[in-house]
Amino acid sequence: MAQLSDDCFAFGGALMPVDEAMAIVTQRLAAVDGIERVSLHEADNRVLAHALEAPVPLPLFMNSAVDGYAIASTDLPQEAPRSYAISQRVTAGAVAAPLAQGTVARIFTGAPMPDGADTVFMQEDVELNGDHVILPPGLKPRANMRPAGEDIAQGALALPAGTRLRPQHVALAAALGLTHVDVRRRIKVAVFSTGNEVVAPSEARTSAQLYDSNRYMLSALLRRLGCEVSDLGILRDERAALSAGLKQAAQNHDLILTSGGVSTGEEDHVRSAVEAAGSLVLWRMAIKPGRPVAMGVIDGTPFIGLPGNPVASFVTFAYVVRPAVLALSGARVDKPVALPVHANFSYKKKKGRREYVRASLMVLENGTRGVQKFPREGAGLLSSLCETDGLVELADDCEGVKPGDAVAFIAYPSLF
Repeated sequence: MAQLSDDCFAFGGALMPVDEAMAIVTQRLAAVDGIERVSLHEADNRVLAHALEAPVPLPLFMNSAVDGYAIASTDLPQEAPRSYAISQRVTAGAVAAPLAQGTVARIFTGAPMPDGADTVFMQEDVELNGDHVILPPGLKPRANMRPAGEDIAQGALALPAGTRLRPQHVALAAALGLTHVDVRRRIKVAVFSTGNEVVAPSEARTSAQLYDSNRYMLSALLRRLGCEVSDLGILRDERAALSAGLKQAAQNHDLILTSGGVSTGEEDHVRSAVEAAGSLVLWRMAIKPGRPVAMGVIDGTPFIGLPGNPVASFVTFAYVVRPAVLALSGARVDKPVALPVHANFSYKKKKGRREYVRASLMVLENGTRGVQKFPREGAGLLSSLCETDGLVELADDCEGVKPGDAVAFIAYPSLF
């Protein structure tokens, strides 16, 4: 587990910019100890522990990129079509014989090039004449073939350490002949909801209580980031119980995540509970939706407390918890990719804070890609996350948007 100093998340300003919050998290959290070897079948969504250098070239040998006829470039016709004898037939997976001078080989896509051949005519560009083929002039030497190592040279960097392995990365490792890779162990995250106002969906509730949704959302988001999640239920608004629960979770987890109760109201007990169990810094982030985010340390284990409103919890997860999880996992921490689109709505905002507007993709009348804002406001509207495609990111110095303005759109899948 990470062992942190009590003041590692200290911040002396008033409102913390989003980028500064991400920087503090990623710079002050180190990867947890623990590396394990897994098969490629189990490697998807794991974090590569060591840089992967290609043990062999890719492709492994020179091969044909098309179905056609292989020839030596020194034998290419120069000014007029020329007839050549077909000396052999090479299929994918077959071993070719050396090419006889002045002849061609019938060859198929992926088949190894015969020694002496380095150029391939596409079959649709030639004329067959019995056991001969007539080749036209004008083809460049080395056309339509793939040299060994064209993709990745032997010994070259194939995947850097910290790569979150995706299916394409697993495919690359397999193409290099690997069956196993070394990955970081999954980080262990304890998830709580807090408050007397929420109950689990399976429990009876009073007329003044809500079903807990944040715990399920946060657990799902964490699993998408490759975490091992412990759902530790709901902690009620009792300082001693909260403090004891947090302290217990710190003993066998790498991160503690809660939602709700992190503001400064007299009924927000998470703050005092964390201070009793460890140390706490309450950030006032310059972000909307979102309220203060609590960062702290309990017995050397990092703690993050998110807002209780589900949309605020979702957005602050993306910009505080996500980078924390990636840093603890040893993964490279990249910013979500924003795509340029045009707004199909009007919106006013205050300067000095980053805003994230829930929006749906659409095609505008001029054929360009646009976005439409969700019609209702409110950080408690879960439907706004379900009925939109992503977030429009409005910069700190932006004061508003009008139809036709270029805006930055972040699709939900790119966040996690």
